[in-house]
Amino acid sequence: MTEEKKKGKMTVAEAGRRGGEKTAQTHGREFYEEIGRKGGEKVSRERGPEFYSEIGSKGGSERAKQHEGTPEAMGKTSLEEAGQRGGQRVRRLIQAGKEHEEE
Repeated sequence: MTEEKKKGKMTVAEAGRRGGEKTAQTHGREFYEEIGRKGGEKVSRERGPEFYSEIGSKGGSERAKQHEGTPEAMGKTSLEEAGQRGGQRVRRLIQAGKEHEEE
């Protein structure tokens, strides 16, 4: 055990983790949904649609690198499949949210 641990001090990471756990217990899921929504709206206002287009292109390029090629070389079907998987995940999350609200 280090000298700092003996004195009861904690690392920055440990303090952050404990603080996050305490906030989650005190505020709940709605708190995080609200701050996420506000953050997303602020980024959207400040950076505009071009920002989202740019990060989407970067993501596509990175995915192409993972598959050893350009988006064009990957073929439309590979990208369509990835989009379909993402869409299915979103549908499942929406359905789960609706079921949770009905309880």
